[in-house]
Amino acid sequence: MENKKTALVIGALGGLGSATVEILGEHSWHVFTADVREELLQKYAADDSVSPILIDLCDKESIHRAYASVSSETSGLDAIINMAGILQVGSVIERPLEALEKTLQINLLGVYQVNQQFFPLLMAKKGRIINLSSEVGRQTAAPFNGFYSISKHALEAYSDALRRELSFLEIKVIKIQPGPFKTQMTQNAEQLFLEAESQSHYFKKNLAKGLPYLPKVYNNAKNPQLVAKIILKALTTKSPKTAYAINMDRTRTILEYFPVKWVDALIKKVLS
Repeated sequence: MENKKTALVIGALGGLGSATVEILGEHSWHVFTADVREELLQKYAADDSVSPILIDLCDKESIHRAYASVSSETSGLDAIINMAGILQVGSVIERPLEALEKTLQINLLGVYQVNQQFFPLLMAKKGRIINLSSEVGRQTAAPFNGFYSISKHALEAYSDALRRELSFLEIKVIKIQPGPFKTQMTQNAEQLFLEAESQSHYFKKNLAKGLPYLPKVYNNAKNPQLVAKIILKALTTKSPKTAYAINMDRTRTILEYFPVKWVDALIKKVLS
C-alpha cells in the first residue's frame, strides 16, 4: 500500500462517493472508504484496493476510531475527500432547531472534524483536501431549501479559509460545486417536499407549487461519474482550480444575474 496513492473518502456509499471510489480504484489508488451504513463493510469486503471503515459524523468518538483504523494501515494520505451530506426540506421558521443542527453537523462540522483529525496523515504526504460543496453554496438561498444552503454557504467560507491557511504548508484545498446529479439525494427531494408540505402550517400551498419543478431537475441530472472524473483531475493535476462548478442548474444560474428584489418578486409570484 505504501507504494500506492491513498485516499480517504467520507460518504463512500453515496452516488458521488461510490463513483469516486470506483475511479480512484481504476487508477491504482488505495481507498479508505468511510460511511455510517454497515453495508459498506460487505460491499468492499473482497476488494483489496479498498479498506472500508465505519464513521458517524455526529459522533466524535467514531471519528477518533476511524482515524486509529486508518493510521494503523498507512503512515500518510494523499487525499481527504469529504462527500457525505444530507438534504433537509422545509421552512426555516417552522422546522425545529434539531433539523438545522443535524444538517450542520454532517455537512459542515463533520467535515471540520475529519480534516482536523486526519490532518497529520495528510501532512505526512502533502496531500490534498476535497470538500464537496454545491451550486447552492454560490447562490442566494431558495425558499424551503434554507438548511442545505446555510450548510453549504458555511462550507464555502470554511473551505476558503482552510485553503488560504494551508497554502503556507503547500497543501491544496479544492471545492467541488455540483448541480443536479443522479443520486439518491436528488431522487429523494420530491418525497422530502411532500413531507414538508404535509407538516407545514403556513406554506402548504407554496410547497405544493414547487413540486412540479423537481422532476425536471432530476431529468436534467447527470451521471455521478462526471463528478468523479473532475475529482480525479483535481487530485492529479499540478495546478488545480480552487473550485470546480459542474452541471449548474441553468434556471438558478440565470436568476443570479438579476437584482435580488426582482428574483424575490418572481419566486413569490411562481409559488403563490
